[in-house]
Amino acid sequence: MSGVGVEIEAGIAVITIDRPQVRNAIGFATVDELGAALDRVLESDAAVVVVRGGGDRAFVSGGDLKELSAIRTHDDAVGMAGRVRRLLDRVAVFPLPVLAALNGHALGGGAEVAIAADIRIAADDIKIGFNQVSLGIMPAWGGAERLAQVIGRGRALLAITTGEVYDAEAAHRLGLVDLVVPRASFDKEWRTLAERMAATAPGTSSAVKAVIEAAAPSVRPDLEADATDAFARLWTADAHWAAVEALEQRRRPG
Repeated sequence: MSGVGVEIEAGIAVITIDRPQVRNAIGFATVDELGAALDRVLESDAAVVVVRGGGDRAFVSGGDLKELSAIRTHDDAVGMAGRVRRLLDRVAVFPLPVLAALNGHALGGGAEVAIAADIRIAADDIKIGFNQVSLGIMPAWGGAERLAQVIGRGRALLAITTGEVYDAEAAHRLGLVDLVVPRASFDKEWRTLAERMAATAPGTSSAVKAVIEAAAPSVRPDLEADATDAFARLWTADAHWAAVEALEQRRRPG
């Protein structure tokens, strides 16, 4: 069963990552399914894209650690990071505005998915953080570069090196989240926003995004090799696997 759904109606494409058994974590198949979802949107008459997680607990909880634990070599780690990075690069430069509707927590890789979108609207009880450092690694999917562009170099360095997890209001003050709305009206609020953006004259939203993207590029392919190499060195280090084992022990019942 697919973990990614697409609904297109009245100029709005809603892409839902729905993998409740792993809190909407990104696995290998998820990357392909998200790519296929973007292909489908391109073939439609949508003017705005909304990306959200299924349920109300998690937007995306990060990478699927059970799947990714099979990656043990430097080359495989570079390959994995590059594959997901290129998907999120595609989200960042997608020809339509992309709205991340943070229905739940966005942690680690989930924060990287969120920062790839153009706009982030969050329910007031969610948390978001680039907390990969807790596992001895760093953002590798383009999130570090995009975060620096969104909130500034110093704040990005603080956020990533401390692994701080922010509540919605703190994230809003930081500029990491653009809008915070009450949980009770969250679905209505993000949909109303998407409807307003889709109601412009045909081609307007894509034209505006193209101009803004040219002024403030959200993709740096020239940095991919160094970023994924740095990540791979951390991924294959003993400290990372010790942190993963400690996390698994905490999750084990009893």
